[in-house]
Amino acid sequence: MRLPKNESQRLELLHQYQILDTPPTEIFDELAQLAADVCDAPIALISLVDAEREWFKSKVGINQSEIPRSVSFGAYTILESEILIIPDTLEDERFATNPLVISQPYCRSYAGVPLIAGKGCAIGSLCVVDSTPRDFCVKKQRILQRLAQQVIRCLDLHQEKIINDSQSSFNLLFLNHPNPMWVFDCQNLQFLNVNNAAVIHYGYSREEFLQMSLTDIIIPENPPILLANLCQEESEINRSNQWRHRRKDGHIIDVEIIANTIEYAGYKACLADVRDITHRKRIEQALQENEAKLRTIFQAIPIPIVISRLSDGLILYANQEFLQTVLLFPDDLVNWQISSEFYQNPHERHIILEKLTQQGYVNNYEIQLKRTNGTSFWAIASFQFLTFNGEAAILKVLYDITDRKNVEASLKAQNDFLRNIFANIPLMIALINVKGQLQWVNQEWESILGWNLQDFQNQDILDVLYPQAEDRQHVINFIQSAQRIWGDFRTQTKSGLVIDTSWTNINLANGQIIGIGQNITERKQIERALKTQVEREQLMRTVAGRIRQSLNLQDILDATVREVRDLLQVDRVVVFRFAGDMSGTVVAESVANGWTASIGAKVEDTCFQTGAGKEYYQGSKRAIANIYAAGLSQCHIQLLEQFEVKANLVVPILLEVNGENSQPYLWGLLIAHQCSHIREWEEHQLDLLDQLSVPIAIAIQQSTILQQAQTEIAQRQKAEVELRSALAEKEVLLKEIHHRVKNNLQIVSSLLQLQSQTISDPEVIKVLRDSQNRIDSISLIHKNLYTAPNIGQLDVADYIQNLATSLLISYQVSPAEIALETYIDSVYLNVDAAIACGLIINELITNALKHAFPNSTLGKIVIRLCNLGDSIEITIQDNGIGFANDFNWRNTNSLGLSLVYDLVTEQLEGTITLEKAPETLFRIRFPQLTLQQ
Repeated sequence: MRLPKNESQRLELLHQYQILDTPPTEIFDELAQLAADVCDAPIALISLVDAEREWFKSKVGINQSEIPRSVSFGAYTILESEILIIPDTLEDERFATNPLVISQPYCRSYAGVPLIAGKGCAIGSLCVVDSTPRDFCVKKQRILQRLAQQVIRCLDLHQEKIINDSQSSFNLLFLNHPNPMWVFDCQNLQFLNVNNAAVIHYGYSREEFLQMSLTDIIIPENPPILLANLCQEESEINRSNQWRHRRKDGHIIDVEIIANTIEYAGYKACLADVRDITHRKRIEQALQENEAKLRTIFQAIPIPIVISRLSDGLILYANQEFLQTVLLFPDDLVNWQISSEFYQNPHERHIILEKLTQQGYVNNYEIQLKRTNGTSFWAIASFQFLTFNGEAAILKVLYDITDRKNVEASLKAQNDFLRNIFANIPLMIALINVKGQLQWVNQEWESILGWNLQDFQNQDILDVLYPQAEDRQHVINFIQSAQRIWGDFRTQTKSGLVIDTSWTNINLANGQIIGIGQNITERKQIERALKTQVEREQLMRTVAGRIRQSLNLQDILDATVREVRDLLQVDRVVVFRFAGDMSGTVVAESVANGWTASIGAKVEDTCFQTGAGKEYYQGSKRAIANIYAAGLSQCHIQLLEQFEVKANLVVPILLEVNGENSQPYLWGLLIAHQCSHIREWEEHQLDLLDQLSVPIAIAIQQSTILQQAQTEIAQRQKAEVELRSALAEKEVLLKEIHHRVKNNLQIVSSLLQLQSQTISDPEVIKVLRDSQNRIDSISLIHKNLYTAPNIGQLDVADYIQNLATSLLISYQVSPAEIALETYIDSVYLNVDAAIACGLIINELITNALKHAFPNSTLGKIVIRLCNLGDSIEITIQDNGIGFANDFNWRNTNSLGLSLVYDLVTEQLEGTITLEKAPETLFRIRFPQLTLQQ
């Protein structure tokens, strides 16, 4: 932003007008409105441009009172000597991006005339602004210029009025000023004007003054001095001087004149304010005389005294005692001129001056000073303002207390040592005087109890720490006993918390008492927790023992409520059992003497039915200290009042229900009632009751299970008797069936035997014998079945041994010819499997006896039956001649081998293999379909 060349002169001229920030003036508003009307413009302004802004003395069409000079149009207008015309601001690079152009009030055209004051300085502008581009004709430009001249004339009139008002004010103040004042010509000292006070004070009339000069009232020795002063620079005249004047009656007075150079009626003059200081001069002279007397007195006083100047601390006087105390000689004061140089702490002077300023004096101020040799000493000092030799000064009177300070320092060190011990010792320590008032406490005492010493200035310590009268009397008795023992007390802290403390007392000879204490809350809590744990474990053991000793639920519940009431010291403990509709019955109770028993009482409680009991399903438990302040419903309160309850503990008895997502079943409640008074419960008491609900629930479940088991056992015993009877009948029937089957098979075998005796054909006889052996093997099975203790199952070992022996006998083979070896595991087979195995063994042994040992060859047959766990393996092996190599036993006309194959694969669902070398071996394996014993 470009500034005018005469910027400083321009700003000075602007401020001389005293027009900035003045209220609106009608004449300026009319000129602005006239400019807007003539130019048909929406905005017209009369503005003044100072260093930072363009201020609007009058405005039409906008609300702003000023805008920054950096964006103002007036800043450019004052650079012009004529009018500034901007037809389109967007076409002018100076204004194209100006915020007044691109935003409100959207200035698109501008015409402004600079307001040029008398000295040729432009101090502002008269302008019109339009929101559309336009040209301003020459006629309108000339009108704007004439209007600008009228604005300047109005400004000059405004300034002239201010000057006249100032002159009137000056004359009024000058004439009525209480001090004599005059105006005189600086060239010839002639009086140009005097005020009323000068006429009265000096005795000359105004006309006489105006015929006189300043030299007429100054005593003869002063005029040369006055003339010498007037010859100095003008700035030197504007200062205060003291003179001696002669009044009209010849009386000489002392005056102090403050003169200032002014222009007056075209003269270079001086305005003088005269103050009569004659009385003050006399007082000062008297003080000087008194100071001389005081010097003599101060020298005789055997106490260090020093007087220093107030302004800078310069020593104006010091008596001999002071010089000796600080180890100075009078001549040394040249090097030790400042009194603060004797302060050990230089900041002490500022502290003393502040106190002096507030009070006017300082007495008995302890201060540490230093001597010239560097050593220090302590003194009690008194400070007083005074005037000494015409100067404001401070009188300092000292009294050496170094010895006392040394003793105090020694005692303080000892006290600090003891105090440090008491402050840091991990015990509470308190000092109580003979009146029972607290005198001192250590830091540990304040930290633990939260109080400080000032809290007990107006109250009794025992009343505060022990608000209960019973506890307070217990403390008083303990203190009065004066026994050197520790006593435990419940002490209340400032926060209201009650803690456990232990105290002992020391009675001093002067009647004071030292109390020494410690916070044992944590220890007490541990002790109470251990005691509670022991009681809880004892109660749990009692209940568990009762459960082990008896499965009678009522005995267990009765024992439980008795133990709980003794442990919690309550008036009543009950077990309440819910019915399906949330009503219930008191099924167990232990109640103290004097309270009505409620055992067997039935409760129809609508509170539970309407939702109050739902919380118990979720395991909610309650500790109610006061039933009237616990937010209970009215029906619940009425129910508790029936049982005389003031406070209680309630925990649910929940039974687990089988199933992953099943909710516990609410069986009932275990409740401890306090009937005599309200009671603040401890958390562990509710926890104890809650934990006790678990074994009670277990006992209930065990009792329920026992009842169910007893019912089931009775039903099972009855069913077993009936089943045994049916089984006995069935077993008799089965044995009879097997016996008759065996008899019928033997009849068939006998018929075959008789038939073979009538036949001569060997082959037919051979076939009949094979059939007879097969029937005998089956018959043998039925015989073993009806003679076996476990009907329906066959002992394979005995059966195979008997079957093989019968076959050898049938074929009239002696053990000496063909040896029979059996290796049979203990296996029991059912009837179907046993018949199949018997037929298979019969066919394979018969086949070996018939074909393996021709011509009475000696040999051996080995039978093995092995239990392989999930299957059974049978091997029949002989050392006979064996089968031909090209023999296919699976495809043969032999009835026996075909029967064996079908029995193994179809009846037993097994496999059979033939191994021909070195001995013939049939290996049969089938699934285990029997029960192993």
